[in-house]
Amino acid sequence: MDFDISRKIIHVDMDAFYASVEQLDDPSLKGKAIAVGGSSDRGVISAASYEARKFGVRSAMSSTVARKLCPELIFVKHHFERYKEVSQQVRAIFFEYTDLVEPLSLDEAYLDVTENKKGNPSASLIAEEIRAKILEKTGLTASAGISINKFIAKVASDYNKPNGQKTVIPGEVLDFLENLDIKKFYGVGKVTQKKMYALGIYTGADLKTKTEAYLTQNFGKSGAHYFRIVRGIHNSPVKPHRTRKSIGAERTFNENLASEIYMEARLKELSDELERRLLKSKVAGKTITLKIKYSDFTLHTRSKTLSYYISDASLLFEVAKELLYQQKMENSVRLLGLSLHNLNNTKKVKEVPKNVDVQLEFKF
Repeated sequence: MDFDISRKIIHVDMDAFYASVEQLDDPSLKGKAIAVGGSSDRGVISAASYEARKFGVRSAMSSTVARKLCPELIFVKHHFERYKEVSQQVRAIFFEYTDLVEPLSLDEAYLDVTENKKGNPSASLIAEEIRAKILEKTGLTASAGISINKFIAKVASDYNKPNGQKTVIPGEVLDFLENLDIKKFYGVGKVTQKKMYALGIYTGADLKTKTEAYLTQNFGKSGAHYFRIVRGIHNSPVKPHRTRKSIGAERTFNENLASEIYMEARLKELSDELERRLLKSKVAGKTITLKIKYSDFTLHTRSKTLSYYISDASLLFEVAKELLYQQKMENSVRLLGLSLHNLNNTKKVKEVPKNVDVQLEFKF
């Protein structure tokens, strides 16, 4: 089972993007431990500077925990329009080299430079040029991973952060993957990591000893994916126009909600917000998911799939209420979220009705 070595893929990842933009715009924050996000006891960290990360502060961490880890931590508010502005500048640089650009978020993207606008045979040199241009035009640093597919490039981009890059050439792919700690495999989260450790899988080499049947038995459909990627096989192309799979809205409350009546009011607001986002994107969906985070931080989801597409707030709200009362509340609630999946965006829709929508050698 051979892996494809015909492609040259770069994964570019901006370094501590939100926090770095804030430090760029406010020089007094440079060199200091800062966190982007709410400073209240119920706030959540969206991004942390590298100075803050030294103390263990991470994104998705509660502000209370972050403050305990780093008493000198400086909290700054989000400026999403500014982040979007810088992101557009960075993407413009990407398009100087290739039209095959797949953004993953505001701060990272895949680039296929197998054939590129500069005619440069070296993906590594292209990555260096891109990072230098980003620094010149935005004042920010970026890291990059370069290899034969998206998976390896993504993993490699984290190797020499911040402001570095790593290339994994075809001849080094298998050794690179075998020596990799399983927690470094992109897509292996904490739960899967814990399960793999329990099964004696600590490195790529350990993973490679397991049969596809064994991995499928223990990890379901993901098992076949793990079997392939540890062998360097990941044929997903760089997709310039990624199809959005879901649209949602959620709210974290200043005080926990203990009554379903109060939750209903919040769900009405979320339904209205979700409708606005659906209409803006000109899509509708069939599967409604209610997300509930309790005061003890346990997370539950409830879903219902309809036989028709919806985008209307009143219909979303009716289904949301049904899901809310589907099961008795286990605790007071700190967060509610509402999202729509199974969207009708496989083809561009002009209008969404408001109620129902029925062995090669080359330079790296």
